[in-house]
Amino acid sequence: MSKLPIKEVVQGLLQLQETGESATLLGIGPMSKNCVQATLELSQEDDYPVMFIASRNQVDADELGGGYVNGWNQFTFAAAVKEVAEAINYDNLYYLCRDHGGPWQRDKERNDHLPTEKAMELGKKSYVADIEAGFDLLMIDPTKDPFEVGKVIPLDTVLERTVDLIEFCEEERKKRDLPEIGYEVGTEETNGGLTSTETYETFITQLKKELENKGLPMPTFIVGQTGTLTRKTEQVGTFNFKNAYDLAQMAKKYGVGLKEHNGDYLDDVTLLEHIPSQITATNVAPQYGTEETRAYLNLAAVEEKLVEYGLISNPSNTKNTLLEHAIKSERWRKWMVGDQKNLTVEQIMDSDDSTLQSEILDIAGHYTFNDDAVKAEINKMYQNLAQHNIDGNRYVIDHIKRPIRDYAECYNLKGVTTRIKKLS
Repeated sequence: MSKLPIKEVVQGLLQLQETGESATLLGIGPMSKNCVQATLELSQEDDYPVMFIASRNQVDADELGGGYVNGWNQFTFAAAVKEVAEAINYDNLYYLCRDHGGPWQRDKERNDHLPTEKAMELGKKSYVADIEAGFDLLMIDPTKDPFEVGKVIPLDTVLERTVDLIEFCEEERKKRDLPEIGYEVGTEETNGGLTSTETYETFITQLKKELENKGLPMPTFIVGQTGTLTRKTEQVGTFNFKNAYDLAQMAKKYGVGLKEHNGDYLDDVTLLEHIPSQITATNVAPQYGTEETRAYLNLAAVEEKLVEYGLISNPSNTKNTLLEHAIKSERWRKWMVGDQKNLTVEQIMDSDDSTLQSEILDIAGHYTFNDDAVKAEINKMYQNLAQHNIDGNRYVIDHIKRPIRDYAECYNLKGVTTRIKKLS
């Protein structure tokens, strides 16, 4: 199957909104190779395109620190997705996408308060690797400025940096004679609030003018806040249908799709509202990492039962190893609320509060999947279970498929690739 550019897929979805056959695409955080396989299997089975949205912390150039997901850089990530696709004889559409690319988007760059010039330089280096590795969509996000903490970054600053970065990426792409790519832009960091329609339209109109002046393409997606917000392992925001619909209509006027972030843990009612609200795509990431952690814990519980029954004499230490590494990763701080985010590793490790420890494991287990000690225990567990006809790895992949399938069903994704191809 020839690969449609992602911009054509979005244009197709905007057309389908007029026919009652619309759908909302899924942008899926590639939290592990198992997650990649689960995603591609469902895309293949139900005939719809998927986007893998990798943040710079997850996947980045080795010289910039690499990524916590499998230690992937852009090239090894692209190769891993291709390898899984070939292994399952995949023949649908998947897109490699940079989520939150740009300056200060690695935690270390922000924590080090890198000066603007240096942060922009590193953001550009990362984009060059994205382009060379064949990414299909780049999110241009200059809104993580550590010098503007707690403030809304001036719109003019966001616009100036956005145009500068798109211009840079287009020059680098053309130098290498590579196919067109899509861009995703936004007005502010997602924080669970709502983007006002006025700010949104001001941003689009000014951006359009600046891009046209420089002969640059309009973006494929513009991010708008619809009220969604993920904290811990819950959706704590409140979806606002009217705001989402108004933003979607405004974006569509300019031939652009509305992209929603923080779409994890949404209930079916909210998911079903996405079709009439005409949101073109939603990003979901930590939820799938959490589901994979839960799958390992389920298998560990089975292993424990088999020990009780006298069927396994040398069990793995999967649960405790995952817990220890999750706590020590400290990556749970981003998702915690209140004073909990300030607890020390020692306080948590020594705590008698098993609820808190379980919560942290649920939140941050997926950040540790590439740790050697964690991998060793999971493999040992797989071997123990395999002796009793349980395919642990297959179970994990199928477990991750469940929430993806829920979203895909509510988002009317079945058959979307065929529907879009009929339009072209």
